[in-house]
Amino acid sequence: MKNFLLNNVSLDSLTTLLSQAPVALAMLMGEDQVVEIANKQILDLWGKDTNVIGLPILEAIPEIRDQEFPRILKNVYNTGIAYKGNSVLAMLMKDGVLTDSYFDFIYSPVFFEGKITGVSVVATDVTDKVLSEKKLQESEIRFKELMEISDYSTAIYLGEDLIIDFANDQMIKTWGKDRSVIGKKLEEALPELKGQPFIDILKNIFATGIPYTAKEDKVDLVVDGVLQTFYYNFSYKPLYDAQGKIYAIMNVAVDVTELVNAKNLSQAKEDEYRNLAEAMPQMVWKTDAEGKVEYCNEQMLNLLTPEEKRDQDFSFMKIIHPEDAFKLSKVWNESCVNQKGFEIEYRIFDAGKQEYRWFLTRALPVLKNGEVLKWIGTSTDINEFKNLVTQKDTFLGIASHELKTPLTSLKLYAQVLERMLKKTGDEKNAEFAKKMDLQVVKLTSLVGDLLDVTKINSGKIHLNESDFDFEKLVLENAEELQMSTLHKIKLNTENVGAVFADRERISQVITNLISNAIKYSPDAVEILVDIKNDGNFAIFTVQDFGIGMPEDKKARVFEQYYRVSGDEQNTFPGLGLGLYIAAQIVERSNGKIWVESTLGKGSTFCFSLPLVDRKIN
Repeated sequence: MKNFLLNNVSLDSLTTLLSQAPVALAMLMGEDQVVEIANKQILDLWGKDTNVIGLPILEAIPEIRDQEFPRILKNVYNTGIAYKGNSVLAMLMKDGVLTDSYFDFIYSPVFFEGKITGVSVVATDVTDKVLSEKKLQESEIRFKELMEISDYSTAIYLGEDLIIDFANDQMIKTWGKDRSVIGKKLEEALPELKGQPFIDILKNIFATGIPYTAKEDKVDLVVDGVLQTFYYNFSYKPLYDAQGKIYAIMNVAVDVTELVNAKNLSQAKEDEYRNLAEAMPQMVWKTDAEGKVEYCNEQMLNLLTPEEKRDQDFSFMKIIHPEDAFKLSKVWNESCVNQKGFEIEYRIFDAGKQEYRWFLTRALPVLKNGEVLKWIGTSTDINEFKNLVTQKDTFLGIASHELKTPLTSLKLYAQVLERMLKKTGDEKNAEFAKKMDLQVVKLTSLVGDLLDVTKINSGKIHLNESDFDFEKLVLENAEELQMSTLHKIKLNTENVGAVFADRERISQVITNLISNAIKYSPDAVEILVDIKNDGNFAIFTVQDFGIGMPEDKKARVFEQYYRVSGDEQNTFPGLGLGLYIAAQIVERSNGKIWVESTLGKGSTFCFSLPLVDRKIN
């Protein structure tokens, strides 16, 4: 075959054959590596044209003089040993610009009659591939740099053996290990994972390609030499190579142990309070800022029918007594505006007992950044108490009526007895009769208060309203009371105009407030009474310099039977009804009543009544 080629294949035929080859080929002949043959593909790679054929390689491609190629060619020519290069950089002049190119090539010796006569060149341009790989490497480097500085724990596991190829400091810290784990199998680096599901999950991803994510997943890790439980939000995502095959899995994790522990503690507390709420005999409930019920205990649910329990949009206002609904809405709206708690009594329909029952509801707002976030409250069944109060009021009403007649007679007998004794000259016993008369007056006043309370509570108190001169009424009451006290009643009045109310009842209020001022300032020598016109209201004020009251007691002094507690409570007699009656009379006359007080420095009681435009002659 060799002799046949030498005798029958001409150089021209060989040149033609090589020029038509689909790969880049060249023949460099002689010691100077003259370009004897070069097909179009290799000329394109060199960035040259056919003018280089017949020139030594260093003249044809002078830019390679200082590169490694002349040395390699010379070595192949001298030794006859072929050379294979992969992705080798060559700097070639193309279009007047020195350009970096990369080649896979083979330099092989050419023999003729047993002697090396030249070197054959076969080359492939792999510039695009090399640059792509470089970009990929650079991208991976940047990616790993980003992962390294990330706040998230990140690791990459190679192959189905799950070799730890990368783990940032956060992940190393998470594992409780050091960097010696890099390059190890995951199950060897973290033997405590045995019996936990993570290794199987990772291997399944290699089989299926399906990513895996978890939230607040439990994992046991040996950290600081102790097996501890942690919770993580994490993901396993497959990484694919250029052929679309999974070659690794990236693991990103966030430690949420503190959050989970806090949630578990919060849930435990919530369960504890919920159990406490369910154990309470009172109804316990929680609403949003608008009043929609978010939670209520079983005691509250027991009031509802099965249909009402299933109604997602059920409103408890539907089972409030119609007469109480308006009052409840008013108190609720005022509390929302003032962002303060409230206390109110109203009736709720009990579906089980088929009746309305009285409940006392107390509620407090939960505030956040100055806004009402929710309401929390309790409702206590006071139906039996209300029934007892009704029975008590009925009894007191009857007793008061029955007592009025004998008391009137007793007062008359005391007065007659006093006059008779004085006529006989028995001044000592006459004084006893007078004192008896005073005690009868006090008893009559107490009976009157009880009767008023029963009328107020039953809604039967009647006001005989008319226009009257407010200043004149105050002066009359002050003059009358001055006659029975050593305190100086100092008046500062003006003609404020007329009010429309029950004159006798307002007189009762004025007398009560002035009498209280005298009673609760025993060491003072005077009280101050003032009336003024603020444009729309007549305002009455009485100021004493007595015992006063603490701040937290002021809101309760107008409650029924309430008396300020403390060392002074046994010093001043009374049922605690006077201020309650006064407040009810003023409020039913469309007025307002209030108190200002400082403990140890006295109190100022005030009430206002709306003025009328009509003049009183």
